[in-house]
Amino acid sequence: MRTSYYDLIRYPMLTEKTMEARETSNQYAFAVDRRANKVEIKKAVEKLFNVKVAAVRTQVVKGKVKRLGRTMGKRPDWKKAIVTLQPDQKIEFFEGM
Repeated sequence: MRTSYYDLIRYPMLTEKTMEARETSNQYAFAVDRRANKVEIKKAVEKLFNVKVAAVRTQVVKGKVKRLGRTMGKRPDWKKAIVTLQPDQKIEFFEGM
């Protein structure tokens, strides 16, 4: 377990696709710590936002290979969590967006 739930949940993902999923399927997307598992993510979202979580799906997003001149580099890999809430739940933080 990490030292804090704030270390586990890095930031919410606010894209067109995640906004549509929020409205239609009651799903929210977060960038999370790479070492976090689904149980830890569920506990963190429930504690931080005071909601009931129905399901958590995760995926590791591979970093892009980038080039600057003749030097090749790679962005770091990161983990995305898609959290589905119970039907009567919502996160107030996202409501004004």
